[in-house]
Order: sequence, then structure tokens, then C-alpha cells
Amino acid sequence: MRICPSCGKEFTGRVDKKFCSPYCKTSFHYEKNKEKVISRYVTIDKTLKQNRRILKEYNKGGKVMVRKSLMLEEGFNPKFFTHYWKNNKGQVYLFCYEYGFLATEEHGVEKYLLVHHQDYMDRNQH
Repeated sequence: MRICPSCGKEFTGRVDKKFCSPYCKTSFHYEKNKEKVISRYVTIDKTLKQNRRILKEYNKGGKVMVRKSLMLEEGFNPKFFTHYWKNNKGQVYLFCYEYGFLATEEHGVEKYLLVHHQDYMDRNQH
């Protein structure tokens, strides 16, 4: 007889069987993985998705100006982005997937100009 490491019950079965049921096996590995330190990949992915959600939430019109402080309060982190696009004026828009932003200032207030990706942004500009 062996003891199930998840529920502590005795069980029988194949020599290499470690758990009394599929439920106990899943439960054990779920709890074990919860204890692991969150990987850098998961942290970055979560931040990018949060940034995208915030950009989408504030950009209902395709091109919108929003106070930087308001976005930061929502949890927006401008250091995390998926790619960038440079326009003809040399301004660099940072993107989180299909939603982009440009840091700017208007009347002494820091703001973000929010945009939605457009097809012309894919073309090389020289």
C-alpha cells in the first residue's frame, strides 16, 4: 500500500502510480505550481496585457489625448511595450499590440496621445 501525497489516503494500483485519483494528481500539481516564483515571462506578459486593456479602455475614438497621471493611476506602465513606430516627424509611438501611445505635453500637463494601429504604419518610411 502507498499513501497519496495529495489527500493522504492509502491506495493500491500499478507500481509506478503516485496518486489515488486523477483529481488528487491535478490538485497536487496545481498547489505545487502556485508556490513557484512567478517567472519573468509571466510578469512581462501580464503587464503588457494590462497596458493593452488600459489603452483600449481610454481609446474609444481611434485617436485620443489622455492625462499621463490618469493612466498611471490605472496601473499603466509605459516601460512595457511590444513594438514602436516612428512617424515622418520623428515622433516615436510605443505600442502594446494594436494600441499605441505617444508621450507629449499640453499646457504644461504631461499627456499621452493614444492611437490605434493603422495599415500605413506597416509600410517602411524612408
